[in-house]
Amino acid sequence: MAKLINEKTGAEIQVGDKVVSFRGEEYILLGFREPHKPSSTGRVHVKPANGEGMSREFFPSVVGAKIIEHQFES
Repeated sequence: MAKLINEKTGAEIQVGDKVVSFRGEEYILLGFREPHKPSSTGRVHVKPANGEGMSREFFPSVVGAKIIEHQFES
C-alpha cells in the first residue's frame, strides 16, 4: 500500500491534512491516486481550505509531496 509523504520532512500526509501549494495556496487533502506506471508520479485530490471553489487534482510535487510504496516489516 502506498502512502503520501512530505518531500522536505518525510512525514506522512493523511486525508484531511492541510497542504500548501508552491504558490502558497492552502488545500485539504481528499485523497491520492498511486502512479499507474513507472514514469508516473500519481495525483493528489484536494479542495480549497477556505471552502471556496471546487476540488482539484494536482501532481504531488505541487503540494511538496510524493507517493511512495509502503515497505512492510517482516
